[in-house]
Amino acid sequence: MIKFLLGVVVALALIGGAIQFKSTEESWSLVVNKESAMSSVQNGAVKIYDLGSELINNADKVKESDLMIEK
Repeated sequence: MIKFLLGVVVALALIGGAIQFKSTEESWSLVVNKESAMSSVQNGAVKIYDLGSELINNADKVKESDLMIEK
């Protein structure tokens, strides 16, 4: 359970922009900006919420569809 919650927080921080991936020819690294970590998690959660609500709202726009078969 703790691993799952930690994974969610890291994923939200990645989406929000607090964690950045930097690579050179010699190494890879993840850089964490500690000042913006909390707001980044909140921003990530808001982005996911907005995406979900947009998908739900767009699903309501399609009321019916017609299937036409031509020979």
